[in-house]
Amino acid sequence: MPARFTVTTPIYYVNDVPHIGHAYNEVATDVLARWHRMRGDDTWMLTGTDEHGQKIMRTAVANGTTPQEWTDRLVESAWKPQLELLDIQNDDFIRTTSERHKAGVRIFLERLKETGYIYHGEFEGQYCVGCEEYKTPNDLVPGTGEFEGQQVCAIHSRPTETVREANYFFKLSEFGDRLLALYDERPDYVQPEHVRNEVRQFVKQGLTDLSISRNTFDWGIKVPWDESHVVYVWFEALLNYITAIGYGVDDEQFERRWPATHIVGKDIARFHAVIWPAMQMAAGLPISDHVFGHGWLLVGGEKMSKSKATGIEPRQITDVFGVDAFRYYFMSAIAFGSDGSFSWEDLDARYHSELANGLGNLASRVIAMVHKYFGGTVPEAAPDAEIAELAERAVATAEAAIDRFAIDEAVDAAMGIVERLNGYITEQAPWVLAKDEAQQERLAAVLASNVHGIGTAAILLAPVMPTTAQALWAAIGGEGEVTAQPIHEAHRWQGTRTVTTVPPLFPRIEQAQPAT
Repeated sequence: MPARFTVTTPIYYVNDVPHIGHAYNEVATDVLARWHRMRGDDTWMLTGTDEHGQKIMRTAVANGTTPQEWTDRLVESAWKPQLELLDIQNDDFIRTTSERHKAGVRIFLERLKETGYIYHGEFEGQYCVGCEEYKTPNDLVPGTGEFEGQQVCAIHSRPTETVREANYFFKLSEFGDRLLALYDERPDYVQPEHVRNEVRQFVKQGLTDLSISRNTFDWGIKVPWDESHVVYVWFEALLNYITAIGYGVDDEQFERRWPATHIVGKDIARFHAVIWPAMQMAAGLPISDHVFGHGWLLVGGEKMSKSKATGIEPRQITDVFGVDAFRYYFMSAIAFGSDGSFSWEDLDARYHSELANGLGNLASRVIAMVHKYFGGTVPEAAPDAEIAELAERAVATAEAAIDRFAIDEAVDAAMGIVERLNGYITEQAPWVLAKDEAQQERLAAVLASNVHGIGTAAILLAPVMPTTAQALWAAIGGEGEVTAQPIHEAHRWQGTRTVTTVPPLFPRIEQAQPAT
């Protein structure tokens, strides 16, 4: 029976159009899903949009429309098209305004109410509308500029609002010890380590009960037993991971797909690694497999942000470099789990050195030599032991890296083959061997070694650069779809032994940064 791998992005808040920070998360999640599909795992990838809350309501009003019309427009014109643009192979797309989500939320709330984990009470606190979250004093920092002398949200750099409400509460405070035990028993549950340590420290300081409803506005899901309240946006948004797979409605689908692995930005890891598992415990559900909190994309030293004019739309990059180069750059240039700085100069340099001059040039040279010296037929010679062992090690290294969510290390393993083959060609000088009749057997082994190594690299790179990998795969005589190859056996691939000429995989680009 195939292993189950359910993986999710966060559902993105549709207050504005997406930028490359969102794309980074989508591509990473997609790479993991594609990799597991190529392992033969029963894989399912979920993404979607978070569409309720006060911020959405205010933005819609400011734009002269209703919240539903505003979210419908953005989802269809921006968020779904981005998935297509970036070649994201998601299996489902959940919207929190969909009826299936609303139904699942109501079922979950009723269950928590029956088990005694919800009560009615009063609360006053500092609320950041941008985060849709109550803030503790530790979450606030001194303001600057027009907000000098005030405490502001550390993420949005704007003052919070004092909110006093009589709401429904979730007994989060009862789950501190159980959460700490979870982190101890399953140290790989929250990753990477620095995020796990931060989450653990937060829980050790003591948890307070969570206000899970609002009664000062109506853009949200009604509380089933009190329709004067809507469910707190973060509380119901987390439930998308189970409402999308039939929670309370389709038991067979739910059993097949749950638990899941959540790939989120580190700024929302606390919601996913504290509140969300407590909710699962309260409802008697199996706990998620993993929560991985990756770093931020930084521009000019600051987190990607539309409000700070540092938001870059993916199309600004893909229109210049192409989709696969976009995917490759962000999966290789940044250690997954750490913050990473984006610059056009770095993207341009890596595109030309690693892709155009590295992978692209290697493929064109080897294919040209097979045509020139063997009439387009890959010689039936065993690859050199060094290259065969290199390919086998690269597969093992990449597989282990993916199990640790180290996507960048998996890409490095594949590109290590490319780098070595370029050096190997220089050392072996097949153009010299071709001039000596006595060296024809050696020439055959050298070119067979190169084709074998390129094929292994193509399979390993398929989750990251699916279109390029397929073109490369077909050009070196690979049969069928490269994504149909068992990735854990990439070094054992066999092909038709016939190569075909392929146009330049990565054409040179003269102007890297688009005009502004």
